[in-house]
This record gives sequence, structure tokens and C-alpha cells, in this order.
Amino acid sequence: MTIEMTIIEMARAARAATRELARCPSELKNQVLLAIAAAVESEAKRIKSGNARDLAYARDRGLSDAMIDRLAITDATIHSMAQGLREVAGLSDPVGTADETTLRPNGLEVSRVRIPLGVIGIIYESRPNVTIDAAGLCLKSGNAAILRGGSEALHSNQALAAIIQQALANAGLPEGAVQVVPVRDRAAVNILLEQEEYVDLIIPRGGEGLIRFVVAHSKIPVLKHYKGVCHVYVDADADLDMAVEIGFNAKVQRPGVCNAMETLLVHADVASEFLPAMADRFSAAGVEMRGCERTLEILPEITPAKEADWPAEFLDLIVAIKVVDDMHQAGDHIAAYSSNHTEAIVTNHYGRARQFVQEIDSSVVLVNASTRFNDGGQLGLGAEMGISTSKLHAFGPMGLKELTTTKFVVFGDGQVRE
Repeated sequence: MTIEMTIIEMARAARAATRELARCPSELKNQVLLAIAAAVESEAKRIKSGNARDLAYARDRGLSDAMIDRLAITDATIHSMAQGLREVAGLSDPVGTADETTLRPNGLEVSRVRIPLGVIGIIYESRPNVTIDAAGLCLKSGNAAILRGGSEALHSNQALAAIIQQALANAGLPEGAVQVVPVRDRAAVNILLEQEEYVDLIIPRGGEGLIRFVVAHSKIPVLKHYKGVCHVYVDADADLDMAVEIGFNAKVQRPGVCNAMETLLVHADVASEFLPAMADRFSAAGVEMRGCERTLEILPEITPAKEADWPAEFLDLIVAIKVVDDMHQAGDHIAAYSSNHTEAIVTNHYGRARQFVQEIDSSVVLVNASTRFNDGGQLGLGAEMGISTSKLHAFGPMGLKELTTTKFVVFGDGQVRE
């Protein structure tokens, strides 16, 4: 079968599966999720064997250490995938719930009831855990999923797909409910993006190049974020020890992810005290610092920042640093260079904290906490499909509720319109 026919058949099977998923009770969906979780743990050796092949392939292709970190499946990854599924199973099922119900003057009872989006295509790079997260969230929210992972993760995703397919079969659910594209050829992506007859939404997860490619070629609505240019602003009234810990965690814990800090903004009143302490922590962790002219007066040994550094998503142990006069100037910088992903303020001043939260237009805004908390699991969603910065139809991490929409359900007792 050609790649085109393979993708078209997958899309048709996914559309057909949505009818059975619509009838599937929450209890059965939860049983499937728990079965997948148990199998991920029991089949860990098999999964990691496939992942070892992918890691060798990635190294041969010269992928960066940060990208290889995203690709690697460890015991912690196995545990996280299984735990994420169990958490999703424990969440309330949004399907069929009413967001609001009103009684009209003519006696009609009007409700907005949550329903699945339908068929969701997810296109992503590295991170085989996305296969499990996406499958779990789509199943629980009643959506069929077509998953196309990166070519570098093919064997990992095939091992995970086999586990998912077996759990679906054991539960009597159609295999079309969750499918993984079985080929590396990029032509599969182009063909999937043309299946508007069968697919309702495309969610790309990966680098800016992938996401822009998907947006440019898709005939299907795309829910996206292009990149994560995340900022931490250290205010004049910040606890500076806290600020050092937050800055370090936001940049160093996992530099290759979209919610890692890329730019550190520091109030001029505390810069001379804060920056040397922060620089010591960054230097010990191998972070390359690129500073504005005012930063260089305090840290003359670091690299001068260029204009291109301010909108950059480094995804590496690199950070841009700028000294600002006040929070207003910090806000102007964020407005000019942010990708509307995640921003944080470190301050003990309640009024400025509230003002920052109100004025900063990003999907998650934090006060005295690391940008790394912009994550579905960390924010109580169980797992996430991705982070949207496009506001339509979701803004921020996408959990179960964000994978549904609403329809109007109206009950009457014979009313006719005059």
C-alpha cells in the first residue's frame, strides 16, 4: 500500500472510531488507560530496546544533546508515562457535562454540553512520551487520534503503539481510536494535513520550523505555539536568594524544553547584588550568558548580547540577560519579544505582582515560581496535549477539557417559534 493510501485509510478508520468512542462509557475508557499504564511498566525492557535504536540513529544524525535528552526513555520516563495515564484515568470525564443551563422565558431549557472535537492529528518531534500522553488524553476525551512522531523516535513509538493497540483490542474498542503513523517519510505529514474530510484538528508539537511548516501546508485547523521565549523578571523587591533559585531552575533543569527561561530581566536597583550570585550558579552549570551593556558593567566577562538574542529560543544552556529600570520597562521588553508562552515575576511587592499578572499577555504568568511549571501535569491537568499560544480555541496547556467543545442541547415541551 502506498503512503497516501496508508494515511487515507488511517484517517477513515479514525473517523469511524469516533462513533464508538462517543458511546464509550467513562468506566471503560478508564480501564483502557489503566491497562496501557500497566503494560508500559511491564514492557519497559521492550520499549527501551526500541528507544536504544532511536538514540543510535539520532546520534548518527548529529542531533544536539538537548534533542537527545528529549528522545531518551529512562526508568523515570516509564514511570512518568504510566503515572500520567493513571492521573488522567482519575480525572473527571468532561464529555457529556453541561457548562451552563438556562431556562428561557418560553420554557425552553438550554444547555451547553461538552462533546469531543472528533479526530485529532498530532505531529511531534522526539519525546516518545507524547505518544502516551496524547493517546491517553484523546481516549479519555472521546477523540480519535492519529499520531505522527518524529523520524528519530520511530522504534520507540512503534513499541508504544503496539501496547496501545493491544489494550484497545482487549477492551473491544476499534484500533482506529489511536493510530501511530508507521513510516519516517515526511510525505506522510503532507498527506495527513490534506485530510480535512476526516480530521478535525491538527496539533503540532516541536520546533518552530515544524510548526510553521504544518501551518503553511494544513487544510485543517491548527492549534499551535511557535516557540517558547520565556522570561523571568527579578523585581526591586524580590527575595534575591529565591530569585537565584528560580532563575537557575527555569534555565538549567531542562534547557531544551519550551517552558525553559530564555531571557532574564533584572531591576537596576538589585542588579549589582543579584547578578554576580546568579552568574556564579550559571557558570558552575555551564550556562553561556549574553548580557546587555548594563549587564556587562557588572559581569564584564560574559558575552555581549546581540539583537538576535532577545527573540531567540535557545533550547540550550544559553541565557540572555538585560537590566531594566522598572517593571514597566520589563513589560515593554516582554511585549516586544515574548512568544506569549510563559513569564514570571519574582517580587515581594503585592501590587506589582498583581499588575504584572494583569498586564502580561502570555498563556501562563507566574509569581515567585519557575517558568518550568507551565506544564499540564504540574498544573493539575494530569497530562497535556501541548501548550497553545493562539487563544483559539485554547490558551495554555491543553488537558481534557481543552480537547472538547460544546454543543447546544435544548429541551422543550412543544414550543414553536412565532
